[in-house]
Amino acid sequence: MLARLFLLFTVTTTVELAILVQLGRMMGFAPTLGLVLVTGALGAALARREGLRTLGDIQRSLAAGELPTDGLLDGVCILLAGALLVTPGVLTDMTGFLLLIPASRGWLRRRIAAQLGQRIQAGVTSGSLRVVSFGGGFGGPPGAYGPPPTSRSPRPGGTVIDVTPTED
Repeated sequence: MLARLFLLFTVTTTVELAILVQLGRMMGFAPTLGLVLVTGALGAALARREGLRTLGDIQRSLAAGELPTDGLLDGVCILLAGALLVTPGVLTDMTGFLLLIPASRGWLRRRIAAQLGQRIQAGVTSGSLRVVSFGGGFGGPPGAYGPPPTSRSPRPGGTVIDVTPTED
């Protein structure tokens, strides 16, 4: 995983640098610098606006007693978009702007949900499922739902549950 991230950051930085050098040759230094600064400022403003809108959606979902899964995934996408947009580069800016568009975030949400569903199903059919909770326990007072099948605390207030079916 670390090798993939290293490769991703190295390749992305190299490609971005090559594109910026080409743009500098075609348009000149000042217009290229202006483009980088304008997309960064515009991206930060758009990320802020979308972030506030998404925060409002999350608050409305919570007030209605619903789990704000879509809003939380949107929030992660918007946070990533903001980081990409303030990073100098053309490809990172295009990716960041795509993540700010609600329709593309919806597409990404559906892809993530489908992939998570497949992983959960694979875990269930292979006989093991791992659930990690940080902080809140199981949503009730200690012992309210009985002891979990096996559990250990990774951090104070957190719980890890490894569920493995038993043979009857």
